[in-house]
Amino acid sequence: MSEFQTVANVNDIPEGQGRCFPVNGTMVGVFLHQGEYFAINDFCPHMGASLSESPIAEDGSVMCSWHAWCFSIKDGTWLDNSKSGIKTPTYDVRLQGNEIQVAVPLPDPPAAKGSASTDEESSGEPS
Repeated sequence: MSEFQTVANVNDIPEGQGRCFPVNGTMVGVFLHQGEYFAINDFCPHMGASLSESPIAEDGSVMCSWHAWCFSIKDGTWLDNSKSGIKTPTYDVRLQGNEIQVAVPLPDPPAAKGSASTDEESSGEPS
């Protein structure tokens, strides 16, 4: 489940650029391209460099500053090899008045350990 969280105001991100914000434990790159806001996971899936530090190219892509991998800010596709299936996650963005809001799913809670007991655990003695 995800709910929208305010990350910035509309004047905080210049056209053609991005900024990074923490949302539900995820670093999210929020970009303004041709008057529209987009949000992707800020970490390049290759080696973890920040994608929001890169300016947006005309085609709506950002390039990782470490190894020059290019990703679409619209759908997260790795544009250098779109058939590879490598993507960075994308997130819903909306405007509420002057606020830019992003929805990032909450991480799954860790699985409960030891939920089923055994005879050994119940009696305290080995079987």
